[in-house]
Amino acid sequence: MTPEQLQRIFDESAPDYSAEICTAAVFSDLSPNAIERFRARWIEHSENKRLSELSPEQLLEDASLLVDRKITFAALILFGTEKTLRTFLPQSEVVFEYKSSGRAGPAQQRVNIREGFFSCYDQLWELINLRNDKQHYSEGLFVYDIPTFDERTIREALLNAISHRDYRLGGSIFIRQFPQKIEIVSPGGLPEGITLENIIDRQNPRNRRIAEAFEKCNLVERSGQGMNLIYERLIEQSKPLPDFSNTDAYQVSMTISGQVKDPLFVQFLEKVSAERPDFQMETHDLILLDQIHSSLPINPESKPRLKELVELGVVECTGHGRGTRYLLSRSFFEMANKSGIYTRRQGLSRAANKELLLKHIQHSSEATMAEFRQVLPDLSDDQIKGLIRNLKQEGKIIKKGKTRGSSWISTSYPYLG
Repeated sequence: MTPEQLQRIFDESAPDYSAEICTAAVFSDLSPNAIERFRARWIEHSENKRLSELSPEQLLEDASLLVDRKITFAALILFGTEKTLRTFLPQSEVVFEYKSSGRAGPAQQRVNIREGFFSCYDQLWELINLRNDKQHYSEGLFVYDIPTFDERTIREALLNAISHRDYRLGGSIFIRQFPQKIEIVSPGGLPEGITLENIIDRQNPRNRRIAEAFEKCNLVERSGQGMNLIYERLIEQSKPLPDFSNTDAYQVSMTISGQVKDPLFVQFLEKVSAERPDFQMETHDLILLDQIHSSLPINPESKPRLKELVELGVVECTGHGRGTRYLLSRSFFEMANKSGIYTRRQGLSRAANKELLLKHIQHSSEATMAEFRQVLPDLSDDQIKGLIRNLKQEGKIIKKGKTRGSSWISTSYPYLG
């Protein structure tokens, strides 16, 4: 069977492994301190003071982490002691490694953590934050810092790994930190129905009991997997989007880069928020702005949203039809002291483009399509051909030859050699 077929069989046989009962476990296998941390977070989020009066057993029963006083695997994953997990669920482990470079060789630090999530959640961030350098940027008299690893982004990635990994597989979650990036690898491929194309918009929690417990503590939102928040935070800090290139049927691998690409883009987004407080940018808005800023192709399905961004003055467009191009508003380039680049990206008018082609033809014995592409590299072949047709209709040029290798010559200013 293919890995995909095996995964479908697994999903059908156990739609929520975390809700199953570990028949050999008893309540004393859970950490009292971890349970109290969960209680405190739940009370803080819900403002339900009654939760403080419940016994630990009733608290977990109300959270569906115990069923008729029996221990679910979700309870073990969230509150189990090291001895408990080693006995009943040894794969519930997080391995942290730090390496100063990507070269082969032993890690400078390696920590194996096999405890319930609420016992080690803060410890994981503390390990990462030990080597979390700040990147310094100055703008006029102001100096500001952007941390290489944003706490909210990393914590969200860890929550995803804990709540969506496949606990039926024997591997551990690996967190590999490098000076400028972090790799988080969790066993099991993407859940059924989730792809890299829809990962922002669709949810299907593999371990629903764990996800619901996180929701009670306001660690995750019911509306999504938190992947949208990861994308938003990275774009707002002008960092590359997550890299899932090592994800396959056996694991989900997410690499988060901490390198800031353009601090001025960070300022641009802050300026947009300050000047348009009523405009709440959604995840796909930020992705569009990031794509435009990086000169990446735009999905045609995004055109309606692009139109709104243009109307708001956040984005500008030039050209028509297939030749339409988008760029950040002029204020971004002025803020970056790059108004010349704005003018170049905005492009020349149709009349100016025609004049460039005509001048080239006039100064050449014969001008070819390949040369026209060099003259107007930002235009498509269809746009260039439209300009040539227009010059021909005006009687300014004539075509020489009928094959694909034909050329054009001027009618008014012949080449003088």
